[in-house]
Amino acid sequence: MVLLNFTRMRLFGKIEGTKLIWENQMRKEKNLRLHAHIKGRVQGVGYRYFTLQAAQNLNLTGWVRNLYDGRVEVVAEGDYDHLNQLLVKLRKGPASAIVDDMDYQFTDSQDEFDQFRARMTG
Repeated sequence: MVLLNFTRMRLFGKIEGTKLIWENQMRKEKNLRLHAHIKGRVQGVGYRYFTLQAAQNLNLTGWVRNLYDGRVEVVAEGDYDHLNQLLVKLRKGPASAIVDDMDYQFTDSQDEFDQFRARMTG
């Protein structure tokens, strides 16, 4: 597992700032999987649609869904640079959202998706 760090970031991808710091070198030629949970005012504000558009524009595959506990869950697969760009967008969100916290991790891609889509609440 390879993690990205943000300023004042805690272990396992806990985001508290917005400036990227590279903790580990990642193999850019290999597809990876990003699994993120976003907390804050992220439901009922267009966050899933925002994520769907951003991921599709970056040619990523995977899904986004609301969770019953108020968070949004994202699973995306693709190359390192595009996943990193998505991560930055997820931290910001659409104008109507307020992202308080985000947990995420990178693992090897499982190549199980053919496109990026929105899933039902889970």
